[in-house]
Amino acid sequence: MAEYRKTEAREWAREKMRGVANVIIPTFTQDLRDVNEAATRHDVRKEIEYGFWGTLLVSETATTFDEYRRFSEWAVDEARGRLHLIHHASWNTLEESIRAAQVAEATGVDLILLSYPPTFYPQSQEEIFEYTKAYCDATNLGVILFPVPLWGFERLHPAGIAPETIARMVREIPNIVAIKSEGGMPTIAGFVENYKRFSNEVIVTFPMEDQALMLASLVSMPFMGTSNYEYYGPMIPRIFTLIQEGRFEEAMKLYWQIHPARLVNQQQNVIPGANFIHRMLWKYQGWLNGFNGGPLRAPTMRLNGNQMRALRQGLVAAGLQPTNDGDDLFFEGRNPA
Repeated sequence: MAEYRKTEAREWAREKMRGVANVIIPTFTQDLRDVNEAATRHDVRKEIEYGFWGTLLVSETATTFDEYRRFSEWAVDEARGRLHLIHHASWNTLEESIRAAQVAEATGVDLILLSYPPTFYPQSQEEIFEYTKAYCDATNLGVILFPVPLWGFERLHPAGIAPETIARMVREIPNIVAIKSEGGMPTIAGFVENYKRFSNEVIVTFPMEDQALMLASLVSMPFMGTSNYEYYGPMIPRIFTLIQEGRFEEAMKLYWQIHPARLVNQQQNVIPGANFIHRMLWKYQGWLNGFNGGPLRAPTMRLNGNQMRALRQGLVAAGLQPTNDGDDLFFEGRNPA
């Protein structure tokens, strides 16, 4: 059960959401017939070791309801309060999403990151609002609203979810606790408008570390996430903490140190027209820094040797130490089952 009542969700978030949230992508067994418990626990321990406040338990990797439930239960059990866990509301329909939220709530996760189904094609901002309200009404957990171009809502408003719609959501849905504000990307206009309009009511954050770390040095941003920060090992939580402590010059030294890797990350993650995150690539980025790696179930984007070499060399150029294990072992993982 959550640490808070539904009516206390925003108060809890204001007090507790202080740090960086990463992601954990489920690992499957070698025959791809089940999820891998040892790999899940390994990755939770690595998140804690690297200083992450929390992590997103990624759902959009062809897991079944039962597999995702066990994945969440293992993560909660291994974390034992040392890592805040965020349910990923990425399912096929509103009904499935609500069912998954109720299962996740029962496992003891802390928050939800809201997504919209690939076949959800709203004809108005009202439909976006109604979907969001129906979902949030069905859970007692705090929900992170996620305006982002992935959903394809820009035909209704340039920012995807219109600011007026977000205002209504914040006003009428009490368990929206934060806005992961990527509307209007690649600009930061969506973040700026949401911050100026809503930061007194909910947490407004921006996940792209190259810009978010700089924004956090200018405005109050106690929480940052979720994204593929695992590519940099413990560096993003370390830089973020320095910024929160007002140690800007120290933070900038580390910011510029990892810049060569950042440029490689930006180049490799751009897949025009995909409107989907390359989870296999993210998993490899983590594996370079000691996370489990291991097989994913189809459908998944493919990872080739050129991408792996570039990502590895990016870390070397940044003065970080990627694993010496051969890339062939990535597809097996550190805890094969």
